[in-house]
Amino acid sequence: MEADARAVIALLPWLRGKRVKIRRLKRGLTNRNYRLDCEGGPYVLRMLEANSRPLGIDRQVEYAAFKAAEDAGIGPEVVAFLPRKRTLVTRFVKGRKLSPKVLRDLAVLRRVVASMRCYHACPNGAGTFSGFETVRRYYAQARRRKIAFPRSISQALRFLERIEEEIGVPEHTCHCHNDLLPSNLVDDGRKTCVLDWEYAGTGDLFFDLGNLAANSLFNQEQEKLLLQYYFGKARPADLRRLRLMRLVSDMREAMWGFLQMGISKLDFDYESYACRHVERFLRDSSARSISD
Repeated sequence: MEADARAVIALLPWLRGKRVKIRRLKRGLTNRNYRLDCEGGPYVLRMLEANSRPLGIDRQVEYAAFKAAEDAGIGPEVVAFLPRKRTLVTRFVKGRKLSPKVLRDLAVLRRVVASMRCYHACPNGAGTFSGFETVRRYYAQARRRKIAFPRSISQALRFLERIEEEIGVPEHTCHCHNDLLPSNLVDDGRKTCVLDWEYAGTGDLFFDLGNLAANSLFNQEQEKLLLQYYFGKARPADLRRLRLMRLVSDMREAMWGFLQMGISKLDFDYESYACRHVERFLRDSSARSISD
């Protein structure tokens, strides 16, 4: 694997002839990520796994999103883009990688929301995204690959249809990240930098809010704070929409996991990941009267 990274490094003019230390980064389930330590660095080399194409990742869209985030001051500097190699090189971002526990700090949450508002206002993003369409696409592709779904998947898909009917046409569309895992957020005490824009696209603002809430395991009070920091107040209708999109986020994660079972060669328990998200979706759907 390091040989592949070396081959890409050889294509970067400013690194030729320099001594480059390569270290594989642990994070990344659709990319191989390497830290490059050298003069002028450090950098991060992101190489998309070839068998990840069914996930709908478009490197051109990702590059445009990275550049929009960089221009807005909330993303890493992009120093190279090699589309034929499905590769991006960015500057390494220093700071603390966030976690659900760290996000309990209200000052940190405020900085995260400030970065969200900043890129939601970006006029120059690319691509489109719908959580509902993504679930349907992943489900169809997983079925073609003969993935064994849990017996509860039909019920989960029916619940998702009811959520889509209730939400209707998005009220707020903008450039969204759509993969707001805490590990995709790096905070230096002054601002929060947003990483990994491979699922970015114009979509429902509330998917980003619900996605952050789901991935950060927010309780009800944290959900209200998120809305207060974003809009200035937590309106009941907005809270309802956030919680519905939080459910959609769980179904997207579940279907992502099921599809990965059929395409990924990484050593990761995608089945447990997917089933855990389906179970949480069903539990929370019932608790929030989606099944009525």
